[in-house]
Amino acid sequence: MATHGTTASPRKAALASKVRAPLPLAPPTGTNNGVATGFQSIRLPAEHFAAAIAFLLAGALGLVWIAPELAAGTYLSPHVAGVTHLFTLGWLTTTIFGVLYQVLPVALGAPIWSRRMGHVGFWCFAPGVALFAAGVFGGSTMLHHAGIALVGTGILLVAANISRSLIAAPTRDVTWAAVATAIVFLVSTLGLGIVLLHNVHTGFLAGARVRVLAAHLHIALVGWVLMMMVGVSHRMLPMFLLARDADTRWTRRSLILLATGVITLAAGLLVPEAGVAWLGALLLEGGVACFLWQVYSFFRVRVRRTLDAGMRYAAVGLVFVSTSALLGPAVLAGGASHPRLATAYVSAGLLGGFVLFVSGFFYKIVPMIAWTARSAGRTGTATVPSVGETYSARLAYVQLGLMTLGIALLGLGIGILSPHVARCGAILWATGVLLFTAQIVRVATGGRVAHIAGRA
Repeated sequence: MATHGTTASPRKAALASKVRAPLPLAPPTGTNNGVATGFQSIRLPAEHFAAAIAFLLAGALGLVWIAPELAAGTYLSPHVAGVTHLFTLGWLTTTIFGVLYQVLPVALGAPIWSRRMGHVGFWCFAPGVALFAAGVFGGSTMLHHAGIALVGTGILLVAANISRSLIAAPTRDVTWAAVATAIVFLVSTLGLGIVLLHNVHTGFLAGARVRVLAAHLHIALVGWVLMMMVGVSHRMLPMFLLARDADTRWTRRSLILLATGVITLAAGLLVPEAGVAWLGALLLEGGVACFLWQVYSFFRVRVRRTLDAGMRYAAVGLVFVSTSALLGPAVLAGGASHPRLATAYVSAGLLGGFVLFVSGFFYKIVPMIAWTARSAGRTGTATVPSVGETYSARLAYVQLGLMTLGIALLGLGIGILSPHVARCGAILWATGVLLFTAQIVRVATGGRVAHIAGRA
């Protein structure tokens, strides 16, 4: 939306005046019929976000450890499986749970059915992920059985809690459909995960193990994570970008193609039937393309022309999602005979695409929650910073550069079979995660607020 002349329109000026205000991601603080809606509404997502950061940090350190195995394409290694679950269950799923607990009441107009169940689910799920990942990594039967029991209980509690909230929601748009569908895929992921865990001890899958693993991975990353990214982005990107009048029909198309595509691909892998698998892959490619076009539509019509750190992360993350999507058909054609190509495909999508994209939303949501908890009611005073001042944008850009370069080097190490190059990439990526952790700790502890207060 270009502006001609030197005088901005009244509409654009009004929108620009809202740039520094926090977006309505949480209910107002105070009480509602005697029930606290401030701290209690923030506590549940906050504990999920804190655990997610811990899992991301652990996964980054584990990535440095397993980099040589990734370079060799040994994706069936228990070390690789353990670290992968720190990212998929630990970072991505825990973050998504936190986002749902924070955003659904506003996005769909219905409160979370039971916050107590939410806390119980968290205290089952988070310790369960830690035990499960440690058990898989170290080959401990006792740990990964205890872990999967807790993880399964946590997932079922969250699924029940969110499902009851969705039933009560008066708004049933594409975001509602995305969340509802993704929850089904999450439970399906759990089921296939239990099958794969049982196979570790019995070997009953035999030669079908790789196909079941591929179905499990795609249902988890596409059916659960990507579907949720598409649905939540549909509601939140227009707020973050101040995007108006974008064509939003591409979200629905993306969701339909992704849902049918992942089901078809999984069926083709499990049967197995190559033609069905290729049809599923084609549908998935179309779903990713529709999602990318929808995001582009939001970016194109945005009022806020300068992108902040969070939106830059999202943009770079989508570049890696595109890269992974382009590698997908080659991986399907090559099958198990090209393990390094499959490793590069998952690494680009998971570490470069999903982790960076969700990190961008973290930079938007967590500072807003912290701002609301710490500064609401004190706006207009000299000691209250804007939401963007609660973290260092310069440090965020350094982190983005390190993580982007790290993924590129990791992919290069996998491509040329160099464990040293892969480990250098993993170290750069982990350094970016360390900076990210420092940023979030700064936001949570109010470092910037204290600094401004000291100057006043």
